[in-house]
Amino acid sequence: MNENNSQAVNVAQIQIPKAGNTITLIEAIAILWKKRWILLFFTLIGAAIGLLYGMWVRPSFTSDALLQVNIKGTSSKATKAMGEMGAILDMASPADAEIELIKSRMVLSYVVDQERLCFNAIPVGNLDRLLHREGRMDIDSLNLPKIAKGEKWTAVAIGVDAYEVYTPEGHRLLLGKVGELYNAPYANDTLSIRVSLLLARSGQKFTLHQTTPLRAVRGLAAGLRVAEKGKQTGIIGVSYSHRYPDRAASILNSIANIYLRQNVEMRSAEAAKTLEFLEGQLPGVKAKLDSAEKILADYRYSIGSVDMNGETRAHLEKEMDLQRQLLQLEQERQKTTRLFKEEHPSVQTIIKQQNRVRGELNQLKKNAEKLPITQQEVMRLQEEVAVNNEVYTTMLNNIQQLRVVRAGEVGNVRIVDFGQIEQIQSKPKKTNILVCATAAGFMLGVLLIFFFRMLHNGVRSSLDVERETGLSVYAKIPKSRNRMLRNHNHLNHGTPFVVAEPDDPASESFNSLLTAIEFSLPENDNKVMMVTGLMPGVGKSFVSLNLASLMAQNGKKVLIIDGDMRRGVIRGKARFGLAEVLAGKATLDTVMFQYTVDNLYAICAGKSKSTACELLRTDAMKNLLEEAKQKFDFIVVDTPPLSLVTDAELICPLADFSLFVLHYGKHGMDEIKEAVEKIKHYTDKPCAFVMNHCEREPGHYYGYGYGYYGKYGYSKKK
Repeated sequence: MNENNSQAVNVAQIQIPKAGNTITLIEAIAILWKKRWILLFFTLIGAAIGLLYGMWVRPSFTSDALLQVNIKGTSSKATKAMGEMGAILDMASPADAEIELIKSRMVLSYVVDQERLCFNAIPVGNLDRLLHREGRMDIDSLNLPKIAKGEKWTAVAIGVDAYEVYTPEGHRLLLGKVGELYNAPYANDTLSIRVSLLLARSGQKFTLHQTTPLRAVRGLAAGLRVAEKGKQTGIIGVSYSHRYPDRAASILNSIANIYLRQNVEMRSAEAAKTLEFLEGQLPGVKAKLDSAEKILADYRYSIGSVDMNGETRAHLEKEMDLQRQLLQLEQERQKTTRLFKEEHPSVQTIIKQQNRVRGELNQLKKNAEKLPITQQEVMRLQEEVAVNNEVYTTMLNNIQQLRVVRAGEVGNVRIVDFGQIEQIQSKPKKTNILVCATAAGFMLGVLLIFFFRMLHNGVRSSLDVERETGLSVYAKIPKSRNRMLRNHNHLNHGTPFVVAEPDDPASESFNSLLTAIEFSLPENDNKVMMVTGLMPGVGKSFVSLNLASLMAQNGKKVLIIDGDMRRGVIRGKARFGLAEVLAGKATLDTVMFQYTVDNLYAICAGKSKSTACELLRTDAMKNLLEEAKQKFDFIVVDTPPLSLVTDAELICPLADFSLFVLHYGKHGMDEIKEAVEKIKHYTDKPCAFVMNHCEREPGHYYGYGYGYYGKYGYSKKK
């Protein structure tokens, strides 16, 4: 039997320890599978939240329009001239400026005013919103009293086309019908309202809300999506989402029309300003022409008809031609100075031409001085009439041309597609929300499971314990789902677990533990075993009682002593316990009692006014154990945790064997090594470990060294 046991130990020691605290994929899957009900709970919670959120969000419909910008000007020519280099340098498209104009307050402020976006009627009712039964109220005009503008004003539908308005105090202020404007006095102010559309069942409530135009513009700009289709295409896509599909299309078409109109007006603004200037100057020019003609007629009448010879007529025609050229050059110079400065070569060329014409005109006037005085005066008057007539005629022609230009200006933008009423909602995407919420719930469950595992990221490998401490791990007791363990009935003078559930994997692990202890203590004199733990809650009392019960079932007369005189857990019918014996108030025979298992006797912790340390420092505990050795085959002493009090350190020298109970995954290696060194400081007797609450994981076994049970057990026949 010893050879077989040594072979089992050797086989167990061949197992390769797991490196560090890393977790493989298979282990992670196994951990999640063990917590599958928790994971399923979080997944279902996530799915429920996603479903409720998808139902709670109001549906939204998206309408889109398409605009085309005619790319003209120097920027587009420069881009074409650069060819592929322009694409490499990623030059800005002219459509970028148009996109910013579409989103500007210059455009959107008109849309807000035209579409009445400053006024809202928000439906009230959580159940109606969840079931998508909310009504609709469109408001054309709303002016809330300033004194209560921030308060809650309510409108209630009372019929197909009738509604009531209630003040923030809950009083009915007016009864109105759809399409009519109402003014009602309130607190020295007036409430003004006109409802254009009402689609709601009777009793549906709405909260009236009035916002400032600037805030409405910002809200509209935030919901507007404007982008160029492709690169350098000049095609601009505009989309807008609204709860009502007809409102989305109407708002989008208003944006397109207003932007198009402003684009045309901007491009024709220069022609309009020039036309306005010319029309303002035209009456003065006409008056000068009439005055010149009258002076000429009066002079001829005073001197009689004057016949001009060919030389005089030619001189007059040439002077008129030079005046015409000078007028045309002046108009050309004014046009050029709008684009360039005076120092530009084009402007300087026109100025030189004007100087040349003026020189010729001055020379011609000097030659005219040789003519007779009468002919000179007639020629001067006719010249003045001709110049004024030329100016007047030119202004009339320019005015007519500018009117044609302004009337025919179409801008550089055209609407390709208007917004249409979309019947399919764009948001919310209920399927996507449900999938994402379910996945989020699943991931939250996974994170919580691994988070709580990290909080108990203690030693889980018996090989690591043996390698670091030099002591053996006799058994690994699995965590059982038995209700008896959860209710702690086995400690309250009830049937021990190994007796009540002999086929449970935990009971099989106790058999392995008992076998290992029997091999470790072959001599008859070694009868006292101390069972302790590193911290409360590791299950040392559970191990003590069930190990003692298993020994008693094997025919040994066993005594179990509850050595935790502060928080004893073993209950019995005896009036006194260990504390009274150590204090000299009772004897062994008076405090021990028969437990529920044959051959098993127990001593409770008892009560005493003295501290446990004072009682244990005397020879009373030693005398008690010596007396018990004469009457029992084996004695198990359940002591308090090592990390809290010194009771275990005082009892340890009196024990023949010390058994440390470890909680699976809760102790650090340094903590375990410190406890071992503390015990070795008081005794050189043999020690060993047992791991309690072990969980089954891939690559790990419940029993190590002296027993491997896993989920194996004897089935009960019905």
